[in-house]
Amino acid sequence: MSLASKISGIKYIGLLTAILFISTSGCSSNSDTDNSSASENEQLVVFAHNATTTTNVTDTDNNITAVKNENAESMSSSAKVIYLHHSTGGVIWDGGVDTTIANYNTNHGTNYSITQMEFPKSHPYGWNNYPYDYWNIWVNHAGASVYKTEPTLEILTQTYDVIVWKHCFPVSSVVADTGSPDITSSVKSEENYKLQYKALKAKMHEFPNNRFIVWTGPALVESATNAEEAKRSRDFANWVKTTWDEPGDNIYIWDFHDLQTGGGLYLLPENAASTSDSHPNPTFAATAAPLIGQRIIDVIEGRGDN
Repeated sequence: MSLASKISGIKYIGLLTAILFISTSGCSSNSDTDNSSASENEQLVVFAHNATTTTNVTDTDNNITAVKNENAESMSSSAKVIYLHHSTGGVIWDGGVDTTIANYNTNHGTNYSITQMEFPKSHPYGWNNYPYDYWNIWVNHAGASVYKTEPTLEILTQTYDVIVWKHCFPVSSVVADTGSPDITSSVKSEENYKLQYKALKAKMHEFPNNRFIVWTGPALVESATNAEEAKRSRDFANWVKTTWDEPGDNIYIWDFHDLQTGGGLYLLPENAASTSDSHPNPTFAATAAPLIGQRIIDVIEGRGDN
């Protein structure tokens, strides 16, 4: 072998070694501490009482450090999922989300369970589930105690492996930014939403053993909004997908906005309850339900970033 060939071979081996070293390096994070107590168990009973429709069927995925990338691995074959929603999510649920999970269990020998729950409830917190409200309950009032009967992430993560959360369609009534964002404000603007989402992301990263699925915001029918609001709504959904979301962490996106709009600005008439009602219709729900059901399964089984 010539000297040139030997040198080339040495360079090739060195390159392979470098690639292997890089591919096996990663971020790490400590697991969240188990702070369960008798009083917390009592609180779990309170919110579990308000949860409805659990499906258990046996055989027959700014300077915030990402959590350790262990989420390419499958969770337990009996993983528990909580599906938090209001009316829009309820319509999709009724399209057969639990049936999708049950059928998968039957065909694959798994025992995944999914529970739906209105969050937050109309009383005493109020019927609002926008970025401010998730921030207010899960970040501003974080801890082992419920806030106005609503469970915090410290409570939910003790019972559920996967937490699915979303907003209802008024989230898309996005007003113009002022240039002075305020994380404590309930005003529906992109600048406030982004601050609240960044804080929520950091909070979810505190629970690396759990996985979270976040829907992009439901769109409005054209008659219920205007082009400026609709564009801001779509811009925020795109920011969530392309900037806020990080591959390799424990947070995953389901792009409901794009599914509803076909990539446009408005909820498509054929997907809406009516031209003046921004709820999805049952036909669309029957199409969407298996998709979110499969998304949940993919996240459980380590395919969330695929």
